[in-house]
Amino acid sequence: MKSLQIITAGYGMAWSPRRITVSTVGLKKNFKRFIDESECHLAVSLHAPFHEQRLKLMPAEKQFAISDIVDTLRQYDFSHQRRLSFEYTMFSGVNDDMASAKELIKLLKGVECRINLIRFHKIPAVDLDGVESERMIAFRDYLTRHGIFTTIRASRGQDIFAACGLLSTAKMMEDTSSDD
Repeated sequence: MKSLQIITAGYGMAWSPRRITVSTVGLKKNFKRFIDESECHLAVSLHAPFHEQRLKLMPAEKQFAISDIVDTLRQYDFSHQRRLSFEYTMFSGVNDDMASAKELIKLLKGVECRINLIRFHKIPAVDLDGVESERMIAFRDYLTRHGIFTTIRASRGQDIFAACGLLSTAKMMEDTSSDD
């Protein structure tokens, strides 16, 4: 909150809160305070609509379940200038099926939001794979047909090993090779 205050204040960078999106996995501490006191956009990392599945992907699910996060968000009006987004990284054979899409629709029913589908980039030593473009398009189209504004986030930086998740992998590989 202090950082946002400085970024948006006249003595700071004087950015409009409408130009800032704060991303969160949905940690319970200060979640409601942020929504109540900030005018910034909010992006919640979702990645799986089912509790057990999300728990495996995101340990934060243990502290604040996605169903609780969504219940909290239902208490607020995001239909005007403030935007609510859910970030959904797609993993082949994990969260890219129609059962997941149907559960997303059920989970987010009545919440004014958008879903950003994010392509997963293979990371060494991680047993997850990305989803083919056709599958992402079908998933997006299904959600859109059922009233959830859904986009596929453009993937950038993979060619220089700088796409989402890859910078930490590059650092890890660099550290490992320097040990040799």
